[in-house]
Parts: sequence; structure tokens; C-alpha cells
Amino acid sequence: MSVELLDGATIVSFVEDEEAFNGLIHDRFSNLDTNHDGFLSYSEILKEFQSMRVFETHFGIDVKRDPDELAHVYDSLFEKFDHDANGAVDLEEFKMETKRMMLAMANGLGFLPVQMLLEEDSFLKKAVEREAMKMNA
Repeated sequence: MSVELLDGATIVSFVEDEEAFNGLIHDRFSNLDTNHDGFLSYSEILKEFQSMRVFETHFGIDVKRDPDELAHVYDSLFEKFDHDANGAVDLEEFKMETKRMMLAMANGLGFLPVQMLLEEDSFLKKAVEREAMKMNA
């Protein structure tokens, strides 16, 4: 983890860079698709949701959540990704929903930079790294 400066423009710029964004999406999808069938099952994508620990923590402090409530939240998230409701998420669905979520984060952040603690392999960290490379070039 590292503390980084981030603003909405950094995220938007990353999402709009199709080569960088699509490359990261493809890599993340491939890593999640453990049975290599070209789709993400609920159990495959659930591991990613759980690894983010968004619902299990409150400002970095572990919080005991009702397991049924957590299951409902994860079910709802999966439904957001599974656009055609066929029980699996394909690469295009994964890309579209991830892009939508990242643009929503950018909109929420606005254009004033904030410091954030970011996981090393996160989409946001990759956006920051891409922005830093652009500035150093």
C-alpha cells in the first residue's frame, strides 16, 4: 500500500486511454478467470469483491457485518456486472462495469486532489502510476 495524490481527472484520463485501461482490464479478468473458460462465475468474482474489504471495514477498521447482509451486497454487485443476467460475467461486461464504477469514483472525487491509501495492484494505483509516467516523460 502507498499514499498517493489522486483526483478525478487522473481516473478519467486513465479510463479514456483505451490501450492502458483495456490492458489492465484484460489482465485482471484473466487472473480472476481461474478455470479459463472466458467467463467470471459468481465464486470467481466474489474473491475479488471480498479482497477489497470495502464492506468489512469502516475507515480501515474491521467491522463485524451480518453475513446475510454481506451476501446480499455481493449478490447485488454481481448482478451489476452480469448485464445479460446469464449467471456469468464476460470480458466486455467486466470492462463496461469497471469503467462505469471508475468514472463514478472520478465524478465523486472531483478535480481537487486528495490523498488516498491505495493497494499496489489496484486500478486506482495504476491510474496514478500512468499519470506519473506522463508527467516524467
